Amino acid sequence: MASKTWTAALCIIGDEILSGRTQDKNVAQIATWLNVQGIRLAEVRIVPDVEERIVEAVNALRARNDYLFTTGGIGPTHDDITVDAIAAALGVEVIVHPDARAILERYYETRGGLTEARLRMARVPDGAELIVNKVSGAPGIRHGNIFILAGVPHITAGMLDALTGTLEGGRPLVSVTVGGMVPESEVADLLRETEKANPGVVIGSYPFFREGKVGANFVIRSEDLDQAQGVADLLQASLESAGYLVVPGGI
Repeated sequence: MASKTWTAALCIIGDEILSGRTQDKNVAQIATWLNVQGIRLAEVRIVPDVEERIVEAVNALRARNDYLFTTGGIGPTHDDITVDAIAAALGVEVIVHPDARAILERYYETRGGLTEARLRMARVPDGAELIVNKVSGAPGIRHGNIFILAGVPHITAGMLDALTGTLEGGRPLVSVTVGGMVPESEVADLLRETEKANPGVVIGSYPFFREGKVGANFVIRSEDLDQAQGVADLLQASLESAGYLVVPGGI
């Protein structure tokens, strides 16, 4: 029996991402972290700081995935509306979490005190739990299968670290790469047929252009390392028999 494939979606919230002013770095680190937990990042959506758009995205993404992660919009300023939008999506009130307030009071005790603006970072959708933030004090938020994280990458990383091992998932994907000066258009049928003949394996093709020549790296992914390696060996042999020079590990 095939194991269940656990999936997650990521909703990146912020006008600064859409404008290009800030480059998102969270997709790669969240995808990598999720894979270690045995969860596949299935889709990513970027939305502006507009409540209706956040509500729409949250409800759509959480409905078709096991987990939903959001980044951004949980700071102290007026345009940090993620908590309000997710509360609206869930149909619950926004409250000041007493533990979050206590954390912020301690954190800001020697940093000018807990102002009204800073207190905004203690607001959560009613019924939420906190995600520990050892980096900057203000906690992340968990409400059911929704995880509301900071947008600053190193703070996001700290919150992910606090969540490590706490989510139910399957087996992580492993990958084996072969590559060479192989135009992918010439071997598209071979890649498709190899993948079709090996259930549980996904083959990705990543072309490159070097020194006036085209090539590609082929990444074989599976939950079973032996299976991935076996398919990689088979693909390499097939490519070599067709006259291509292929290198294990890719180029």
